[in-house]
Amino acid sequence: MPVILNYVIHLALASGLIALFLWVYTAITPFNEFLLIRQGNNAAALSLAGSLIGFSLTIASSLIHTADYQQFTGWAFGAMLVQVLAYGVTTMILRNSKDQIESGNTAYGGLLGAISLSIGAVNAACIS
Repeated sequence: MPVILNYVIHLALASGLIALFLWVYTAITPFNEFLLIRQGNNAAALSLAGSLIGFSLTIASSLIHTADYQQFTGWAFGAMLVQVLAYGVTTMILRNSKDQIESGNTAYGGLLGAISLSIGAVNAACIS
């Protein structure tokens, strides 16, 4: 397969998986991130940005460490599950995520984002 075609396929697949993650993640949260961000809510932006970057770290690592598209896709779905579980466990422990994010508590949003980044970095490192 020509190198450029392999690049385009990987880029398209990774972009599609990131879009799918964004859809899944925003569907499971109890607030509308996009609406809140449009309203200038930094807490929602920090939380969502952390989850996207955390997921993307695993996508990047799996691109480096996998040999085929099936393995890559499998790791991506695993990463998606890990990020969703991390969000669920974090919000269960911290409580009141809906109220905190909707009120614009940037410390809370930053913490959620940092946890997602941390989980994503560890998850990415586990792929080797």
